[in-house]
Amino acid sequence: MSLINQMTLTPRQFQVLKLVDSSRQNRCYSITLQELADLLGTSRTTVFEHIAGLKEKGLLSADPGKARSLNLTSKALKLLKEAAIEDTSAAESSDGIAVLGRIAAGLPIEAIENVERISMQSQFGSDEDTFALKVQGDSMTGDGIFDGDFVVCKKSQNAQNGKIVAAIVDNENATVKRFFKESDRIRLEPSNPAYEPIYTQNCTIAGIVVGLMRKI
Repeated sequence: MSLINQMTLTPRQFQVLKLVDSSRQNRCYSITLQELADLLGTSRTTVFEHIAGLKEKGLLSADPGKARSLNLTSKALKLLKEAAIEDTSAAESSDGIAVLGRIAAGLPIEAIENVERISMQSQFGSDEDTFALKVQGDSMTGDGIFDGDFVVCKKSQNAQNGKIVAAIVDNENATVKRFFKESDRIRLEPSNPAYEPIYTQNCTIAGIVVGLMRKI
């Protein structure tokens, strides 16, 4: 009997586990209850119940004081690995780069994972270190980045001053801006004069913007 059957997981519980795993694999921070609710098309209360059930089964852990603290246990990782081996038909095509969510080009917003895929192999290849984010906002129009565009990023935790980056501010909010490291803080600079720079001492770089795609 497989580990999945032994754990008697509901389809929804297994889906929650996969979303938590996907968020940890592809982003620099864990998914929130609200993001899970949005993706599952249900309420935060229902998601909380699923999380509680998964905790009881020893598959998830979390810090009650933090919004982004869901973590898979070793048992959950083993279960997901077994599921990937069993369900080979679910393997996705490598022709394309995953669109992991939205990213702000105005005020920072919570990045929300989705399941879109866009084919950019001819331009950027299908490198595992490459991902795309859909822009929301107009703070980077001076660099030709408009609301609804897709910025293509290479995963990196470091960037030179002046590079356009996908950044996580205060462990919560994602935004695309030009990166500048100052003596005692980070400045995230918009290219639309209608917006003010973002100053922070808590900034994580998720990736460097290397390309742009736009639907006409």
